[in-house]
Amino acid sequence: MSNTITDTNFNFPGQLNIYKGKVREVYTLANDIMVMVATDRLSAFDVVMPKGIPYKGQILNQIATKMMADTADIVPNWLLATPDPNVAIGHACEPFKVEMVIRGYMSGHAAREYKAGKRMLCGVALPEGLIENDKFPEPIITPATKAEMGDHDEDISREDILKRGIVSEQDYIILENYTKALFQRGTEIAAKRGLILVDTKYEFGKTKDGKIVLIDEIHTPDSSRYFYSDGYSERQQNGAEQKQLSKEFVRQWLIANDFQGLEGQKVPVMSDDYITTVSDRYIELYENIVGETFQKANISDIQARIEKNVLAYLEKTK
Repeated sequence: MSNTITDTNFNFPGQLNIYKGKVREVYTLANDIMVMVATDRLSAFDVVMPKGIPYKGQILNQIATKMMADTADIVPNWLLATPDPNVAIGHACEPFKVEMVIRGYMSGHAAREYKAGKRMLCGVALPEGLIENDKFPEPIITPATKAEMGDHDEDISREDILKRGIVSEQDYIILENYTKALFQRGTEIAAKRGLILVDTKYEFGKTKDGKIVLIDEIHTPDSSRYFYSDGYSERQQNGAEQKQLSKEFVRQWLIANDFQGLEGQKVPVMSDDYITTVSDRYIELYENIVGETFQKANISDIQARIEKNVLAYLEKTK
């Protein structure tokens, strides 16, 4: 699809380097500023799909920046400005090499592991007798190592993180507390929209002043799973599938087409018609999560639009 942005190669004033993640591309500038571009790339099972999804980057960026504004009173974050629908600009940070995954319900990866007979996830004991999508007695934190593009994130326990020196114990306690506070706030925000925040992940970094802040995305359909709260209990009692808002529908489509990111498996081709339905689903996700009508940005030349808006912001803040 020509009306998507799947790769960038900007050269901003004072640019030092570019980091390309699965979905976002981060430009570090000389004045301790980072420019984060949310592309339209779609990642599933830690594999980037060949084609982009129209408006996906805009959707993720706008949900994340709104949620950062809605949680800034409880957890500090890196954000300074959003000069373009696909762009967030903030303080340069050294990211922690773990993703803080928190789960309120036994869904997705946790459910797949449980079905395989595992009763320990990232060092956390799981109770017997659960069925898929049951609520845990208390939310559990199941961290993952942060993988480079093309590699897989891996489950890791708190004990291993500390033993391997990936994060100091002093810092990790802060990450845990921030993760719990954000999940509680996210749960409250979701409830107002008739949703259940099932699970999510947070990423944190440290500024040059040593302050730990929230970075990257928060409460987006790429990083989170939501259920519709209406009818949740009835569906659970009847053993029915939950109605959910997340990119799980993409994972299920891939599974149905014999792909789970395993060695030797080939990524199935997504037709333009299917890509349009994925874009429509992301817009639906946005409107349900944010509670506002999605306003489509001009995508006739996304690269030029982003460059113009970022340069204007940088010039203004000189």
